[in-house]
Parts: sequence; C-alpha cells; structure tokens
Amino acid sequence: MKAKELNKGNGLALLPFVVFIVLFIGSGIITGDFYQMPVLVAVFAAILVALFMNRKVDFQTKFQQLTEGGGHSNIILMVVIFLLAGAFSTVAEGMGAVDSTVNFGLSILPGNLLIVGLFVISCFISISMGTSVGTIVALAPIGMGIAEQTDVVVALTMGAIVSGAMFGDNLSIISDTTIAAVRTQGTEMKDKFKANFFIVLPAAIVTAVIFGFITADAASTVQDDHPFHLLKVLPYLGVLIFAVLGVNVIYVLMGGISFAGIIGFIMGEFSLMEFITLMGEGFEGMQELSLLVILLGGLVELIRQNGGIDYLLYKISRRAHSSRGGEFSIAGLVSAINLSTANNTISIMTAGPLAKQISDRFYIRSKRSASLLDIFSSSVQGLIPYGAQLLSVAGVAGLSPVSIIPYCFYPILLAVSGLAAIMIRFPKFTVQD
Repeated sequence: MKAKELNKGNGLALLPFVVFIVLFIGSGIITGDFYQMPVLVAVFAAILVALFMNRKVDFQTKFQQLTEGGGHSNIILMVVIFLLAGAFSTVAEGMGAVDSTVNFGLSILPGNLLIVGLFVISCFISISMGTSVGTIVALAPIGMGIAEQTDVVVALTMGAIVSGAMFGDNLSIISDTTIAAVRTQGTEMKDKFKANFFIVLPAAIVTAVIFGFITADAASTVQDDHPFHLLKVLPYLGVLIFAVLGVNVIYVLMGGISFAGIIGFIMGEFSLMEFITLMGEGFEGMQELSLLVILLGGLVELIRQNGGIDYLLYKISRRAHSSRGGEFSIAGLVSAINLSTANNTISIMTAGPLAKQISDRFYIRSKRSASLLDIFSSSVQGLIPYGAQLLSVAGVAGLSPVSIIPYCFYPILLAVSGLAAIMIRFPKFTVQD
C-alpha cells in the first residue's frame, strides 16, 4: 500500500528539543549525575525557547497552542491514570502485598532455582506494581541475601532482578511507559498488552532458561522463614486479570485501590485515615510525572505548529518504503531518545507523536506502534549504566553498574525479540485491513 506523502517541515523548529536534550544529558556529563538536573526545569527552558521562536505568530497565539497541547484530552486522561496507578501501588505495598508475594515465591522454590525464581518474582512484582525502580528497591536487599547464602555472584542476582523489573515495566497496564505508549498511539490497553506479550514472551522464557543453566549447580544455605499471606496477593492478580479482559483501566485501578484497602482493613494493616494517607502519598509520587506529561504535551504542540514534527517525520522515514521500514524508524527513534534522556517514559512521550504519524503514514496498527515504543525504550533503559534502574541496584549491591550489565539478559533479548518481530512481521497484524 502506498505511503502517505509528507511535507519537509522546518528543521529549526526542533531547537527547543535540542535545548532540552543538551540541558538534560549535558548536566549529567558535567556533574556525573544524570538525575541532578530536574527534568521539569529542562522542559520549561525548552518551552521558553519555543515560545520566542516564529515571529510570524504573536505570543498570545503561541501560548494558546502551548495550553491546548498540554490540556489535550489524551494528556489529561494520562494524568488521571498516572495518579490512580500511583495510589494503587502505594496502597497495595502498604497493605503488605509486595512482601507476601516475594516471600511466597521464596518459600516454594528449591535452592538450585532461587535465581530463576528471583527473576520470576521480579517479573510478577513489576507487572503488578507498574514500576521497575520500585521493584528493584523492594527486591535488591533480598537478592543480596541470596547471594550471601549461595555461591552465586552478586552481579548475577542483581541482573536477574533488573531483568524481571524491565519485564513488568514493559508489560504492566499500570506502568507509566505503557500508559504513555497507549495514549500517544490511541490504542487500547488490552490490545497493546496482547500485541506486546507475544513478542516478549520468548525473551522471558529464554532468560529464565539461561539463569537456570548458569545456576544449576549453585549451592544454597537459605533456611530463613518467609511468612506470607495469599490474600494479600489478590489485588495484584485482580488488576492484572481484569485489565487483560479489557475492563476500562480507570475502573480497574479504582477497583484495585478499593480491594487492596478492604484487605488492609480486614487484616488490620491500616486504619481509614492511614488508607487515605497512603492514597495521598501515591498521588504525590506521580505529581512530577503528571506535570511533565502536561508540559511535554505543550512543547510537542509548539514544535508541531512550527513544522518540527513534519521535518523529523520526513528525515526519519524518507528512506522507509514499507511498514517494516516504518517500524524500524519507530524503534530507532525511541531508542536514540532514550539513550539521550535515560528515561523510558520521557522517551516514549517525546517520540510518541512522531511515531503516531509514522504509523499513520505506513498504515501500522496503533497497538503495534505502542508495543514497539515500549519494547525498545525498556530494552535501552535496562542496559544504560546511567539509568535509574542500574544505578539503584548497583547502589544497593555496592557494585559498578557496568559490572551488572552482562547479566541483564532480558533487556538484551527483549531488543532481539523486537527486531525479530519486525523482520519476520510477527505477530501477523502489522498492516491495517
């Protein structure tokens, strides 16, 4: 099918984006800390640059474009979902769901499968919590304990945790990356999940096999008691099941919060006021991300109005003559931005509008483009030594992030699976009917 024609746009309109990248990554290079520059400051500086460009348009009109972009219905819906996801994660954790899930897994695993089990537990926790960093923070101390009581090197246990954390970061219906990918591409959560799942499942299975093979002869002296309560795991299972069944994500999250709260009340984990406080903490944890979404939406709209999106689309896809070429363009775009920003959510929100236009041009289904955005951003995020995931786990283990990367098998295989899916056009729904 013939691709839609494009205009060449205006390359100068991308200057605000360049300012954002230079400030964000430049501060990291200078200070050695890629998270020292507040991302909101970098985005706001880029917005100011965009507002003072294009003298043919008056300032009031440009400010109107900014507010329309930031206040788009998709942007506001994304913010609401972020807030609810944060509340659910915090309430469930406060109720003891994380500890029970981890301890249940450790209690039933034989000694020679502890690392495989650690990977699987990390997968489940991350897909339930929707946060890779939260999963790492919760499991890294347990990984250290397992390493100390076995003959497995610490870097390997940390690699298993990072691998599982990135599995859920990519697939979870309450992950900020999934929410961003779905909303920017205009698809349904359940559709993206199903499209994504069949691509990443082989990577997860091979990862488990590799960990099992490497640690098959590991000697274990782990004898600690691991108390758990299966009732506390149910909110995670409920959210996952109802989301896959296609229930509206707003209902799913509200139901998950209520269910976790009821279990917490029944088991005496918190009072009504403590439940409300946990919800508030969950909202607060998502405030910066919510503001970032709004500001990035406004910035992208200003860049679009000035012809920057058309220019990028023309340059990136001019050599692409098929849906396969368009998919490679989406994969390369989000990967490059993720390498620059060290944040897979930001990379998806930045690349999302352009990816949507690429998918429209080459008739790539929205669920496919959403999957590709999430797959390649998560892969890169799990392998960069200056990303929050590896920095967090390395800090707990007292290791260099670089020493853990060789054991991050899943992010590596995730990229391989993504590339293979593009090459062999799997699953078979790339081109719209």
